[in-house]
Amino acid sequence: MHEQTNWAGNHHYDAARFAEPGGIDELAALITGSSAVRVIGSRHSFNDIADTDDLLISTAGLATSIEIDTEARSVTVGGGVRYGDLAVVLQQAGWALHNLASLPHISVAGAVATATHGSGDRNGNLATAVRGIRLLTGAGESVELHRGDPGFEGAVVAIGALGVVVEVTLDIEPAFAVRQRLFGGLGWDVVADRFDEIFASAYSVSLFTLWDEPTVSLAWIKERVDAPSRVGEDFFGAVAEVAPRHMIAGMDVRNVTEQLGVAGPWSERLAHFRSEFTPSAGAEIQSEYLVPRVHAVEAIAAVRALGPRLRDLLQITELRSVAADDLWLSTAYGTDVVGLHFTWVRDTEAVAAALPAIEDVLYPLGARPHWGKVFAGLDAAAMYPRLADFRALADRYDPEGRFRNAFVRRAIG
Repeated sequence: MHEQTNWAGNHHYDAARFAEPGGIDELAALITGSSAVRVIGSRHSFNDIADTDDLLISTAGLATSIEIDTEARSVTVGGGVRYGDLAVVLQQAGWALHNLASLPHISVAGAVATATHGSGDRNGNLATAVRGIRLLTGAGESVELHRGDPGFEGAVVAIGALGVVVEVTLDIEPAFAVRQRLFGGLGWDVVADRFDEIFASAYSVSLFTLWDEPTVSLAWIKERVDAPSRVGEDFFGAVAEVAPRHMIAGMDVRNVTEQLGVAGPWSERLAHFRSEFTPSAGAEIQSEYLVPRVHAVEAIAAVRALGPRLRDLLQITELRSVAADDLWLSTAYGTDVVGLHFTWVRDTEAVAAALPAIEDVLYPLGARPHWGKVFAGLDAAAMYPRLADFRALADRYDPEGRFRNAFVRRAIG
């Protein structure tokens, strides 16, 4: 076995062999010469999504080209590109993406494949910006799909089941500036009574909590400078912070992007963390459940009731809103959702023991787990109405099942 781990060190990938191809021809040969293949990008998944009985491929050696088409308002990136690097190039050219995840360190291809997201009532997850995708199938053949093509909605969020994504084309828009402000002590009763107002109050709103506390510890809002501000000196009764804060107590504030209302380019504000510093806590495990927006308040109350049990395992929880989309395996397929994101201490057994209790209260509300994070159970057939269509797409592009590892088989059969 060739031992490889994810970035947080909580998961060791199962693989007999490891390769880092430097080009498409080499990649195609590796695929067709292997009985089972999985792919890793920036290694920011926390579960066995990339485990394989044979070959584990890293995209780090693939092209990191970034080509902007100003007339089409799009950018095409190679399979090895990370969002932090892409954001710098776009900003310098006067362009922007509609949103970023909290970490800019993640790869475009990997984030898209797992429906990774940022925040904002009107902002779809990162995959919704995809207008074209090129992948190498299980037969090593190059296939391109574009928005509007049959099967496109299934190929974007594909959990690595169709092939290796070597190129992605994204929508872009003119660059814009953003300011971040933080507020402490938001009342739980206010969250319940004015939930929609709170999350509609800015371009992006995040609430951070440890659950077993009298108020939400931190509200983190991101406002576009080119839009009127709807937030005054307080935030629904929460008090404005006067010094920078990391969402996890005791962590260095140098890791987070600039706060306190200082305007800056989208590329330096939409992510919570700076590209040049270690993201989040590092030694951690992450879980996330995306709950239909209509059940968000009920979901929050249910998890609050579990607060005392979760307190010693948690580093922080973040609540964010994500707009609905039509991508078959997206956690926001067909409905606006609210993400309940748990950053745990790195105690695999204790976290695994706690997850069933969370899923017992969230799954009946229609929650879907984030594909790249840790969860206990999954009934994908009940969660994803287009699962049969996706299975057919996987059979078409990977008829021999090279990319269908244990994780994928649990998900789609």
